[in-house]
Amino acid sequence: MDTIRALIADDEAHLREYLEGQLKTVWPELRVVARAANGIEALSMIDELAPDVVFLDIRMPGLTGLDVADRLLKGAKPPHIVFVTAFDQYAVEAFEHSAVDYLLKPASLERLEKTVTKLKARMATPVPAATLQALLAQLAVTPAPAPAAAAPLQWIRASHGEETRLIPIEEVIYFQSNDKYTSVFVADGESLIRTPISKLREQLDEQQFWQIHRSVIVAARHVAGTRQDFRGRLMVQLKGRPEQLVVSRNYVDLFRGM
Repeated sequence: MDTIRALIADDEAHLREYLEGQLKTVWPELRVVARAANGIEALSMIDELAPDVVFLDIRMPGLTGLDVADRLLKGAKPPHIVFVTAFDQYAVEAFEHSAVDYLLKPASLERLEKTVTKLKARMATPVPAATLQALLAQLAVTPAPAPAAAAPLQWIRASHGEETRLIPIEEVIYFQSNDKYTSVFVADGESLIRTPISKLREQLDEQQFWQIHRSVIVAARHVAGTRQDFRGRLMVQLKGRPEQLVVSRNYVDLFRGM
């Protein structure tokens, strides 16, 4: 197969770099010829460089990934399109067996390998642009699923000083509301996210993360036990950590029998 040329479009530079690094691992012969920070820039670069594959973030300034794809698919020879997004609300199932693939950020190597396999197969047997347009239309009009049906959060994108971290959910020890932010505590320190803890709770697996206070959610795997302090408050003790977390009266029943 000849060298395949690709463009990555995402408004966050570290996520463009992350995806490019993952692609180098699973598809070393792929050549990333351009990186766009928004939809307008992506269209301009695609027009100039004619890449074979484009990886499009859906939510971008200027033009969304859907807008860019809609314009590309009106051309005589559209590139192969892969949507990459942090939001699981764009009809994932509609694309599981189609020419247009869909990845959730940050894409794992295992999932990306499946995309590469699919892309190589589509390049060997091109799909008509009209079929792609129909799939795109289905994507655009499919309503978002109810929040309860969404998959539990797998990664946290958090600020840590001057850098942004992608924290696997299994590394989180607890979350704590912190004025306008929510603090994310892991073994090597504290990071910040803007998501309110009430909204964050909806995205977590309630079997793995327990809310113990209106401002605190703790990972069950890191709970060592409980004790009462001199004021009679129930306190959660953490494995290998000195801090103890207060359990409010509304959540005391969670620890009955411990």
